[in-house]
Amino acid sequence: MKNKNTVYIVSVVISLVISLWGIFGSESFGKVAQSLMSWVTVNTGWLYLLSMLVFVIFALAIAFSKYGSIKLGSDDSKPEFKTISWFGMLFGAGMGIGLVFYGIAEPISHFVSPMAGIQPGSEEAARFAMRASFVHWGVHPWAGYSIVGLGLAYIQFRKGKPGLISSLFIPLIGEERASGGFGKLIDIFAVIATIAGVATSLGMGTMQINSGLNYLFKIPNNVTSWLIIIVIITVIYTWTAVSGIDKGINLISNLNLILAFSCMLIAVLVGPKVMMADTFVGTTGDYINQFFKDSLNINPFGDNAWMQGWRIFYWAWWIAWAPFVGTFIARISKGRTVREFIVGVTLAPAIGSLIWFSIFGSMGLNLRSVFGIEKLTQLSGQPETALFEVFSKYPFGIVLSIITIVLLCTFFITSANSATFVLSMFSQNGDLNPSKKKMLVWGILQALIAFALMISGGLKALQTASIAAAFPFIFIMLAICVSIIKAFREERK
Repeated sequence: MKNKNTVYIVSVVISLVISLWGIFGSESFGKVAQSLMSWVTVNTGWLYLLSMLVFVIFALAIAFSKYGSIKLGSDDSKPEFKTISWFGMLFGAGMGIGLVFYGIAEPISHFVSPMAGIQPGSEEAARFAMRASFVHWGVHPWAGYSIVGLGLAYIQFRKGKPGLISSLFIPLIGEERASGGFGKLIDIFAVIATIAGVATSLGMGTMQINSGLNYLFKIPNNVTSWLIIIVIITVIYTWTAVSGIDKGINLISNLNLILAFSCMLIAVLVGPKVMMADTFVGTTGDYINQFFKDSLNINPFGDNAWMQGWRIFYWAWWIAWAPFVGTFIARISKGRTVREFIVGVTLAPAIGSLIWFSIFGSMGLNLRSVFGIEKLTQLSGQPETALFEVFSKYPFGIVLSIITIVLLCTFFITSANSATFVLSMFSQNGDLNPSKKKMLVWGILQALIAFALMISGGLKALQTASIAAAFPFIFIMLAICVSIIKAFREERK
């Protein structure tokens, strides 16, 4: 029993120490975190870029290879969830809050402060702003998720092994070593990366919910309000996680889809329709045309500040999310083929994200003559408020703002309850139905860490946490790619 609890005990202790340090020693915590972030982004940015491109190539190559017909489960197994519910859970767990937080704010930020060599506020800056957003929210993150999810779905449902990240190393190092000390170290890394990645999103969601309530109802935007919001939503997401996937998580995921679609539909009806369509078509062309250049775009002789602040942050954030989202995707994907899994996980949600940015990014950039460059620059520094400011300039802006606040809450709940479920699996030897007590503990700890990061440096501290926690996981994910190939070759033999 003691052996089985090692990952749980060590992970909880580390998470508690981080939480308490962030809450009671916020200044020193912020300084250490910032130093760590600077070192990682400056010295290893090239590794993040290269690794994420490898994940994209690997995922698509596997999907359309001879291994694409392998079933993630027994040969006669069928998918557990309907495709629409599957997409809803994928989308809610994998993106959620981030789309709402950055949908308007990110294109505006790139427009007023683009990469070195591009004139801020120019037509070139506008095209760059949309293409950069497409790169960050397109195929790359989902390819990373699909690698972890594919390996876990295969090892769990076809080979009957525990649903742990360490189980993915069985083809490489054997079952005995994968379940020993080395395997437990990998599972602890997975837990810490998950906690940091999810806490980043929860923190951003809390800040934006508070900003929306402040903008609409003058509710104070301060630490007390953050705490109240986190406590209320923690109760809800912990309850839905304890209720299980079939009831709580599936129900909230379906609600997410309805709210997100409603929000997009209203935005299209009141927004610049032609600009939205032109943006989607034109930027998709730019995105495909410059895919490899953007994937590896780092300057060895000049200024990389934009790359370090945006793309490297995003790649680290997605890698930090990979163990959690990958594990959750695996849990809901039994019975699908490898090809169906990768195409469903990599392409379908990515297209949804590109449509989202085409709609909301166009709404923001369409107001460049109304706001002016100074106001847009101010909004880029307040991403949690930008969305509500932009909505206020359109008909039914108040309706859009209210739907968005509700959507933030449901996305918040979906991401957090999925993560609570996965963290409990990781710390209970991969059990597909972990104990409610562990879910309660992880539900509370996620909220604590998010709050600790927020009060120790706001958005910057949240970003820093994800970058630092993701670094060791790059090497784990690269090893998973090798392990999957080895396992599939054995399968074919």
